[in-house]
Amino acid sequence: MDPVKVPIFDLDGTLVDSDEALLAPFLALGIERDAIPPPGMLLEEACSLCGVTVADYLAAYDPSLVRPFSGVAKLIEGLVRWNVCSNKRRAVGRLELELLGWEPERALFAEDFGGRPKHLDSLLNDLGLDATDVVFVGDTDHDRACADAAGVPFFLAGWNPRAEAKAGDIRLSCPADLLERL
Repeated sequence: MDPVKVPIFDLDGTLVDSDEALLAPFLALGIERDAIPPPGMLLEEACSLCGVTVADYLAAYDPSLVRPFSGVAKLIEGLVRWNVCSNKRRAVGRLELELLGWEPERALFAEDFGGRPKHLDSLLNDLGLDATDVVFVGDTDHDRACADAAGVPFFLAGWNPRAEAKAGDIRLSCPADLLERL
């Protein structure tokens, strides 16, 4: 594969280990751990399944519980251009990026997708890039689908132990693996 110019990252489960931070509001709202949907689901859907409001969930969410995966901070420091495309709510995602001291070129969040799951079309358009100029790095099936829909190569964030490789994935064992491909 030719070197890529710009990586686009999912946030939760890719750049940051946020599983416990994402579960904590449900637990605080009285939902049993085994009744909480798995990470990666759209917030509205997860809250609906649990019978809680998005507003109550967000009020209980603590972004300071989010931590970068090992090696991600060094990866970010080594990038000239990088972007985020996440289903996370903008206010929370921006706050997490700020707390981590990270400044992507662009960051798109749930509100940017008109109620649909994230997609790369508007980000690529805003950046003046096409599918051959980028890779999408993520950890879930919906990240893979997002990349596939845009014709963008998908790199699996294999440093997340929850990430499961599928046929056709380019699996990265650690964040440094991505730097070697750029």
